[in-house]
Amino acid sequence: MDAQKKKRLIELIKEKALVVNTEENFKLASGKESSYYFNMKPVALDPEGANLITEVMLEIIMVQCKDVAYVGGMETGGFPLVAAICVQSKYRGMPVQGFFVRKEEKKRGTKKLIEGNLKENSNVVLVEDVTTTGASVLKAVNAVREFNCVVDKVITIVDRLEGAKENLAKEGISLISLLTVDAFKENLAEQ
Repeated sequence: MDAQKKKRLIELIKEKALVVNTEENFKLASGKESSYYFNMKPVALDPEGANLITEVMLEIIMVQCKDVAYVGGMETGGFPLVAAICVQSKYRGMPVQGFFVRKEEKKRGTKKLIEGNLKENSNVVLVEDVTTTGASVLKAVNAVREFNCVVDKVITIVDRLEGAKENLAKEGISLISLLTVDAFKENLAEQ
């Protein structure tokens, strides 16, 4: 990611997504508690933020994941990322299909765990908004692998540097982060 895009993405996250609470900790999806929380939905649903994240993620996919035809994400943080990547990929000449993995199998209708266009025996990349330990995205990885698909890369907007990279590596998956929590240390120290 070039310096200008990185700077602007950091600004948007500071402005719209980073929430610090010195009085009460946030409970994270990993089960851990933290005095800060990245609520990436306002950035991912902002026109400038969505475009910036999508441009950078799509550049990574086009260079490092050339054999990928599907991009997927977890319910609900992955929804805007997957949709934006699918749309922009068509205009970049490398259209990818999208899907998402539910937190649990749907109890009605099709009763699917994986929704969207994913076909068995495909190469996929997963996208995440924030990674901590990697436990949430590993659930998605396992669901995709049970569908006989190959996933060896996960792209995240922010890695909190709390073990996700190492835990994913144990499963043969590379974690590519647009940013790490280190980009926000100054803001966290001020609180």
